[in-house]
Amino acid sequence: MDTPLSTIAVVGLGTMGTGIAEVLARAGHEVIGIDISDAAARQAVAALEAATARAVRRERITEEERSDVLARFRTFGDLRAAAEAELVIEVVPESYDIKQQLFRELDAIVSPAAILATGTNALSVTRLAAESLHPERVLGLHFFNPAPAMKLVEVVSSVLTAPPAVEAVTALARSLGKEPVAVGDRPGFVADGLLFGYLNQAAAMYEANYASREDIDAAMKLGCGLPMGPLALLDLIGIDTARTVLEAMYSASHDRLHAPAPILRQLSEAGLTGRKSGRGFYTYTESGSQTVVPDALTPQESASEAGGRTVRSVGVAGSGTMASGIAEVFAKAGYDVVLAARSQEKADTAKGRIAKSLERSVTKGRLTAEARDETLARITAAGSPDAFADVDLAVEAVAEDLSVKQQLFGTMDKVCKPGAVLATTTSSLPVVAIARATSRPQDVIGMHFFNPAPAMKLVEVVRTVLTADDVHATVREVCVKVRKHPVDCGDRAGFIVNALLFPYLNNAIKMVEEHYASLDDIDAAMKLGGGYPMGPFELLDVVGLDVSLAIEKVLHSEFRDPGLAPAPLLEHLVAAGCLGRKTGRGFREYARR
Repeated sequence: MDTPLSTIAVVGLGTMGTGIAEVLARAGHEVIGIDISDAAARQAVAALEAATARAVRRERITEEERSDVLARFRTFGDLRAAAEAELVIEVVPESYDIKQQLFRELDAIVSPAAILATGTNALSVTRLAAESLHPERVLGLHFFNPAPAMKLVEVVSSVLTAPPAVEAVTALARSLGKEPVAVGDRPGFVADGLLFGYLNQAAAMYEANYASREDIDAAMKLGCGLPMGPLALLDLIGIDTARTVLEAMYSASHDRLHAPAPILRQLSEAGLTGRKSGRGFYTYTESGSQTVVPDALTPQESASEAGGRTVRSVGVAGSGTMASGIAEVFAKAGYDVVLAARSQEKADTAKGRIAKSLERSVTKGRLTAEARDETLARITAAGSPDAFADVDLAVEAVAEDLSVKQQLFGTMDKVCKPGAVLATTTSSLPVVAIARATSRPQDVIGMHFFNPAPAMKLVEVVRTVLTADDVHATVREVCVKVRKHPVDCGDRAGFIVNALLFPYLNNAIKMVEEHYASLDDIDAAMKLGGGYPMGPFELLDVVGLDVSLAIEKVLHSEFRDPGLAPAPLLEHLVAAGCLGRKTGRGFREYARR
C-alpha cells in the first residue's frame, strides 16, 4: 500500500466509470479500463477523445498533451488486465452479488498490496470487504457525477480497512484536484444520505398530486438556488438507482422518510427509469437524451381559469425587511403602493430602507436615477392599514404569529373594499385559519415571497379550499407582471420549499448528533457533491435556528412523522440562545458587528 498508485484499473465503463477514467488519465495515471461490453469500452474511448478535443479547442491542453492522455487509457474486456494495477476502482451495477463476485475474482488476479475500491453509494463497504481475502485493503471511493467536474470524493472506511489504504487514496484524491471527505460505512454516506431523503420526499409530494412536477422543480431551483429540481435530478440519476439507494438507507435507518415512495417502484418496474430510458418523471427525445419534450402531463399554455380581477394599487402591511422588499417589487413594476405599519415612524423607516435599496441599484448600474425616483414616488407610507381602503390587493408581511395575522386580516376585512384580494406571506401557518378571520375567505390566498424579495424569483401561490378561482388567477397574473415565477401549492405546512428543505436540514443535524461527520465535512459534501449554494449548517445559521425550529415543529405537527421531529441538538441550541448569525453564535461562531 506504499506504492504511488501510478497504474489504476477502472472496472465498469458506464458514465461514472468513464468519467473517473478521464480524471485519472488527465492527471498522468496509466488507466486500465475494463468492461465486459465492447460497445461500452468503445464508447468510453470516444467520450475521452471528445472531452480532450474540447479541452484543446478551449486551449486548456495542447494537442501533444491530448495524445499523451489518450495513450494512457487502454481498454480490455477481461478482468485479468487489472493484474498490474496498484489500485482497482469498481463502478459496476449496485448489486451485492455482482460486486462480491468481482472482489473474489480480483483477489486471484491483483497483487496482495493492491487497493480495492468500490464506487458504491448505497451498499455496505464492510459487507463487500468481508468477501475479500484481504478485507483490510478494501474501501469506498465515491466520486460524484460528472466525475471530471464534481470536486467531492467520499473516502469510506469500514471497521476492517487499514489506515495506509485510506491515506493512499486520500492523497490520490487530492492530487486529482478533488476534495476528499472521510466518512464511515453507512448507506448513502454524507451527500447521498442527505440528498436521497430529499429526493424521496419530492417524489412522494408529486405522487400525492400536491404540486406538478414543473412547479416542484421550479420551486427548489428558484427558492433554494439548486442547479436542478429534484424530479429532474431523479431522472438524471436513474429512478431505479435511486430506489436501490433508498432501500439500502431504509434497511439501515428504518426511517420512513427513507422508505422509497411507491411511484419509484412503479416507474422502475415499468422501465421508465429516467433519461437513460427516455422517460421517467419527464419524457425525453430519446434514450440517453437530456432534452425534455412535451407529454400528456405538460401544462398547456392555453389552459387558463377564469380571468383575474383588475389590480392597479397594492397595499403592503408590515415594516420589516420582507415588507419593504415586497413593496419595492410592486413599485418597480409600476403599481401604486401603500406601505402601512403600526406607526407612521415605522412606515417611514421602511420606505427609507427601500430608498437605500434603490440607490444601491443605481450605483451598480441596474437602475437609472429617473426610475429610482419614479419608483419611490409610487410608494405612500402610512401609519395604519386604514390606508388600504382603495387598494385592489392587500399583502400582509407581519410577524409569523397566527393571532397577529388573524387580527390584521380582521382589520383589513373591515377596511378593504369589496372585491379586493387579501394575501398572506406566511411560510408555515395555515392560510385557511387566517382566511376565516375575515367575512370573505374566498378572497384570501397565500402569496409566499422569498427573502430578499427584490432578488428572489419564486412566489408560492397557496390556495385554500375556500379560495375563489378568480382570486387565484389574479395572483398568478400579478406574479408574472412583477417578474416572479408563481408555483401552485395547497394549504399545508411548509408548502413546497420548506416541506422539502427543512427535513433535509434536520437530517444534517442528526448526522452531527450521531458523530458521523463534522459540520465542515457535511457542508463541503453538499456544496461540492450536490451543487448546493450553501451547506446545511451555513444555511441554518443564516435562516436562524429559532426560525428553523419553529418550521420543523409545524411540519412535525402537521404530518406526525417521527422522522420530522426536530433534532434535539437544534432545540438545545435555541434554548441556549444560540440562534445563528444574528446572535453571533449558532452551529458556528461569528464576529460581532
